[in-house]
Amino acid sequence: MIDAVVFDLDGVLIESEQRWDAARRAVVAEAGRPFPDGATRAMQGMSAPEWQAYLHDELGVPEAPEQIGRAVVDEIVRGYRDDLPLLPGATDAVRALAGRWTLAVASSANAELIDLVLELAGLGGDFAATVSSEEVARGKPAPDVYLEAARRVGARPGRCIAIEDSSNGLRSAAAAGMVVVAVPNRDYPPDPDALALAAASVGGVAEVTPRLIAGLDPEARG
Repeated sequence: MIDAVVFDLDGVLIESEQRWDAARRAVVAEAGRPFPDGATRAMQGMSAPEWQAYLHDELGVPEAPEQIGRAVVDEIVRGYRDDLPLLPGATDAVRALAGRWTLAVASSANAELIDLVLELAGLGGDFAATVSSEEVARGKPAPDVYLEAARRVGARPGRCIAIEDSSNGLRSAAAAGMVVVAVPNRDYPPDPDALALAAASVGGVAEVTPRLIAGLDPEARG
């Protein structure tokens, strides 16, 4: 039996990784600091407090972490309101699954951004709960955000299916005990060891169908 399907947001429902990267790079550039190789991948899955501290402590942006976060998020919000980068098939996939299972979001994005994306996409009513990693103690790859999503919808983590794209996201969902479907990010593909944690891998969210999910029922798989 499947209790719930839990979606990541960035890279699964919206093509946002490049926007996050550009906004963070702009903040670092304004501070006159270099943006080293590996910084983008290092921040994937971090909660808002974690990546704000990373930009401040590791990359040397002098403003307070909260100010750094506000500048980045404001830029993302403006971009989403102008042009929401929904991935092809995202709306149809969500609505098809919502007709059969309880849905939740477990994302590293700020809560206000999760709410904004779902509002602009017209999908707010399809999700029973949303959780930002800023609401839990640890960001991905720790399991906290997925465990909290399961708790909020009254589901057992081992009877949930998680949809993820990144290395840290895959690790987070697997650590929570969920069955994981990988939608590998093309710009920042997951590490092989993280991808190996997935029970299935698809080319895009449009391939996350009720048939696929039903075939991953933990009890049916033994």
